[in-house]
Amino acid sequence: MQHNKRNSRKRKGNGFHDVEPGEGARMADEALFEFLHMEVISYIFKSIEKDDSDNGKCTAKLEGMGFRVGQGLVERFTRDIPRFKDELDIMKFVCKDFWAGIFKKQIDNLRTNHQGVYVLQDNRFRLLTQISAGKQYMEHAPKFLAFTCGLVRGALSNLGVNSIVTAEVSLLPACKFQVMMQRV
Repeated sequence: MQHNKRNSRKRKGNGFHDVEPGEGARMADEALFEFLHMEVISYIFKSIEKDDSDNGKCTAKLEGMGFRVGQGLVERFTRDIPRFKDELDIMKFVCKDFWAGIFKKQIDNLRTNHQGVYVLQDNRFRLLTQISAGKQYMEHAPKFLAFTCGLVRGALSNLGVNSIVTAEVSLLPACKFQVMMQRV
C-alpha cells in the first residue's frame, strides 16, 4: 500500500502540520482497547446475578481472560529476544517491554524483597484513569484490575514462572501489582 501525503497531514487551526504515518491508528488502538476493556467488564458483571459470591466469579472470569491474553502477547513480544538469565530479568522485561507494549508506558517503580515477591507500581494506571478519583469509586477499582492481573500472570506463566498476582489501589489512578513467585 502506497503512502498518501494527504493522509499524513493533520489539520491544526487554519494550517497543517506533519504527522507520523500510523499515529492516528495508534491513538485509535489505545482508545479501542480502553473501551473494549470497559465493555467486557460491564458485560461480565451484568451477565451474572448480583451477590457477593458472584463478584468473585466475575473477577475470576476477567482474570482468566487476561491470563490467556497475557500468554499470547508474551509469545509475540519475546519472539526475537534471547532467553532471560533469571527471575529478575523476566520481571524487568515485564515492567519495561511488556507493559509498554500494552499500556504505552513503563512501570513507574519495581521493588523486590529478593525472596520471590515483586511490587510493580504504576502511578497513572491507564485502565483506572476513566474512574473518578473520589473515595466512593474505590470499591469499583478491583474489577478494573482483574484482567491486568491475569495478563501479568499469563505472561509470567508462558515464561516459565508460576505466580500469584494481586492488585491494590490506595489513591486513584495509581495502583500496585504484587507478584509472588510460586517455587516448586
